[in-house]
Amino acid sequence: MIENTGVATKEDLAQVEPSLERREKGPVAVFECFQEIPCNPCYTSCRVGAVEEFKDINDLPHVDHDRCTGCGVCISHCPGLAIFVVDQSHQDYAVVRVPYEFLPVPSEGQEVDALDREGNVVCRARVRKVQNAKSQDKTLVVWLEVPHEAAMTARNFRVVKDR
Repeated sequence: MIENTGVATKEDLAQVEPSLERREKGPVAVFECFQEIPCNPCYTSCRVGAVEEFKDINDLPHVDHDRCTGCGVCISHCPGLAIFVVDQSHQDYAVVRVPYEFLPVPSEGQEVDALDREGNVVCRARVRKVQNAKSQDKTLVVWLEVPHEAAMTARNFRVVKDR
């Protein structure tokens, strides 16, 4: 249970994961928000209305994955760092966009260790892009290229010194 470990269960994740078919069509947001707290920046930041309006500020967000364009604006607006964008439309790799608020900031092209939700290394990843706009309020969005099998497990990364 997330209340005890801080890590979502497979059952929790199954409720929020877009289908493989949808992920193969292009980028789509994955909201791994499982705690009912007063928060709605995901809703207010979504430009295409893919996040359903909250009936109560404590409601969990619901995303219409078919409506989501995967623009990723919501990533840096989520104070819980619980939103990711996954794109499995590429033949050779998947792209996972993750929020990042640590130092050092990776460089584009740099290889990093992709980590799962518990901090375990799941694979090597290549930093494809680092978004750091003023509108992101110091929450960078890092685009990671990972093997397809890691698309739904890679949720963070660790910068490693040159190997």
